[in-house]
Amino acid sequence: MDYQNIYQSIYHTVVDTDSELALKNMNLPDYNPSDSQNQWKRFDELLWHDENLGLWLDISRMKINKDDFAQLTPHFENALSAMSNLENGFIANQDEKRMVGHYWLRDPELSPDNKISQSIKQELCEIETFAHSILASEQTNDAGLPFTDVLWIGIGGSGLGPLLIVKSLQKLNSGLNFHFIDNTDPIGISNTINKLSSRLATTLFVIVSKSGGTPEPQMGMDQARFALEKTGCNWASRAIAITMKNSKLDNLAVSENWLKTFDLPDWVGGRTSITGAVGLLPLALINSNINSFLSGAAQMDKLTRNTNLLANPAVLLAAAWYASGQGKGLKDMVVLPYRDSLEVFSRYLQQLVMESLGKKNDRKGRVVNQGLAVYGNKGSTDQHAYVQQLRDGIDNFFVSFIEVLQNNQLPIINGRSTGDHLSGFFQGTRLALSQNNRQSLTITLKTFNESTLGALIALFERTVGIYAELIDINAYDQPGVEAGKKAASEILLLKSEIENYLLDGKTHSIAEISNNINGSSKESIFLIARSMASNNSNIIVEGSWSSPSDIKLKYKVN
Repeated sequence: MDYQNIYQSIYHTVVDTDSELALKNMNLPDYNPSDSQNQWKRFDELLWHDENLGLWLDISRMKINKDDFAQLTPHFENALSAMSNLENGFIANQDEKRMVGHYWLRDPELSPDNKISQSIKQELCEIETFAHSILASEQTNDAGLPFTDVLWIGIGGSGLGPLLIVKSLQKLNSGLNFHFIDNTDPIGISNTINKLSSRLATTLFVIVSKSGGTPEPQMGMDQARFALEKTGCNWASRAIAITMKNSKLDNLAVSENWLKTFDLPDWVGGRTSITGAVGLLPLALINSNINSFLSGAAQMDKLTRNTNLLANPAVLLAAAWYASGQGKGLKDMVVLPYRDSLEVFSRYLQQLVMESLGKKNDRKGRVVNQGLAVYGNKGSTDQHAYVQQLRDGIDNFFVSFIEVLQNNQLPIINGRSTGDHLSGFFQGTRLALSQNNRQSLTITLKTFNESTLGALIALFERTVGIYAELIDINAYDQPGVEAGKKAASEILLLKSEIENYLLDGKTHSIAEISNNINGSSKESIFLIARSMASNNSNIIVEGSWSSPSDIKLKYKVN
């Protein structure tokens, strides 16, 4: 008996029934922001709210009408079915032939394999136990001193997720002090290490690399290790790895007996790793509530499985994205959270949304060049920076406002409340945009804490997954990123070949070097040569940099 087909038939029947009833009873006026009475009816009809999470979603000021919902309904049914398959262990990342299981991290019982479920639970327990030993000073360095700082070394989601956690949730004088190396900028790395110079001995060094072979965290680790060992301190007793089992990094950590190793499973992508060790370890080390964070994400996951499409917040959000950009990403998303603690959130969303949805081909191999551009920072600071264009300039965007209702109220001075002022700016900006027919949606949190941050992250993760199904692209691969890594490796190899070629001590033009190094381009050689000459006093340059074809290079041989 084909249980899978029977299951899908029952699933679609439930979705069809719920959605048809909801649409039939829907009384939604067409989008017309200049009509306040009309707008109130849309607001009343479309406002979504969950009492337990204290979260509202309002898409009434987005250009979506009842006909749009009707046309999208069958596509949403397929999208929810695909999301269900993904959670049941379907090989969603076809390029890497792996499952996509970040939803299991906050609800291990969902995983299709009991071994996976047990490993998630064990990892969570180990993170909590380890962090407690650090914060309680039970785990100390080899001199018996408690740890004071963390130097976190990771790139992409392995850096942005922890940065979001720390910037959003760390309270004053709570937990360890965090520092980040998320780039190979030599000045940035130097400044970060120098800032820690007097406390390197009491610093934990966390290296995050799924494959264990990504060059950026490798180079950051090399520099941090060199600086530490130069002081006479032992690296292994202070080093932590977050990586896949049996990766290059894992093998190094095991062979050198590092302080601790946490798992980054092959079924978790970097941009969705925040509810795994990548996000939970920093959360624990700032003495924040891991279980509350996971619970908020799990609650949102459950809400976004709702087969009543109009009562599903991820469906509503995906529908708004789709209608606004005509399913082609024609409108950019400007993220304006009215809370300093969410300042990093737009950067986090940039990777989650753009790496997931920015694809050249759909699943059928057709060239579609899909995507959804994301930018923003925080209100009300940044509305002063670009609200003029948002209101009066090119109409190529929609705004995602995020507001938090409860304030840690400062004293009211001269009759003025900072919280009321912030709220006034948010509502005023939202209204001013609507007056010029500029679209926006609003996410409102009653309060901001671990649970609501988890829910907010999960909402966007689920929306990205559903929207990707609507436009028929794979949200879980990253061929463009891999192509960039490959190109960077080729440039580094070309640099080595240029250095070797110049060792003869003779003078060579750009064209001559290119002719003698197979597959090289003159422009790449020029750019590499310019960098080499700026950083290596042994490179002698003849000619003017403003005339690339006249440049000649020579390596000074002692």
